[in-house]
Amino acid sequence: MNTTLKTSDFYFDLPQELIAQDPLEDRSSSRLLALDKESGSVTHHVFRDICDFLKPGDCLVLNNTKVIPARLLGVKEDTGAAVEILLLKRHQDDIWEALVKPGKKLRPGARVTFGDERLKAEILEVVEEGNRLVQFFYDGIWEEVLDSLGEMPLPPYITHKLQDKNRYQTVYAKFEGSAAAPTAGLHFTPELLKQVEDMGVEIAYVTLHVGLGTFRPVKVDNILEHHMHTEMYQVSADAAEKINRAKKNGNRVICVGTTSCRTVESAAEADGTILPGSGSTDIFIYPGYTFKILDALITNFHLPESTLVMLVSALAGRDNVLNAYEEAIRERYRFFSFGDAMIIS
Repeated sequence: MNTTLKTSDFYFDLPQELIAQDPLEDRSSSRLLALDKESGSVTHHVFRDICDFLKPGDCLVLNNTKVIPARLLGVKEDTGAAVEILLLKRHQDDIWEALVKPGKKLRPGARVTFGDERLKAEILEVVEEGNRLVQFFYDGIWEEVLDSLGEMPLPPYITHKLQDKNRYQTVYAKFEGSAAAPTAGLHFTPELLKQVEDMGVEIAYVTLHVGLGTFRPVKVDNILEHHMHTEMYQVSADAAEKINRAKKNGNRVICVGTTSCRTVESAAEADGTILPGSGSTDIFIYPGYTFKILDALITNFHLPESTLVMLVSALAGRDNVLNAYEEAIRERYRFFSFGDAMIIS
């Protein structure tokens, strides 16, 4: 195990103007940087040409989680002060763990109303990291109330307001539960997915509900001291069968996004097979890690010093990744959630 890796080893200087603030009109018109993980060579393409990098028999793994409009803006019932509640995890029925702002005003017992009072909340208790357990009260169906009042919880580096909620969802999003989108999948259109299937590539859908911990900075110098957040995942029998078949036949498993990668690696047995089922994972993948399932990765460009840059460096080597990022910056690629993509194979 490499104990000398420092967080600063994964730093690069990113000009602010390269952080994409809005999604492109056509999802598949993003740029695509192809990185050869062995040689480190880089070529430039458009995302809709992704099929040029796939072969019949490959298995493409997609995360079909759906982002909930988890950001609720309301007022404190007694003072009318503006507050924000960001839903993180459903504990039971109408009790959620949430981030709250401002924390000083939202102590246990505080009550909040949203919109035209269709939704009310009471702070129950303070839990780890200052998060709150919040009980909600409403008439009707929770999903409908949330859909009408909630906003998409865009990452902190996106300052523009999202005009269309669906643009922060993949076209195949199915199971609600994420506080952030699996953004590598945002580039796919239904037409492109059909093209992929028509060429003989298997598509396996797994589910990992992305938590806001994905944006949490690494605050320790020695990366081995970093504690990963926990996320829930599920692998269906169908997905496990497709992935295992590809591995058995000597074909590649290509994950779309770091969340799909973390799912298959968490569900993998030591012998490189994958079992269906659900669980929670806090897997931390950094250079020195041996991949059991994943052969190639489609991903976006990530934040400097983030666990996600460490994950892609585990696959392609830190120097190769940082050189590719330098090239992307020179070529004015768009970065982060609404930005361009890369394929590492």
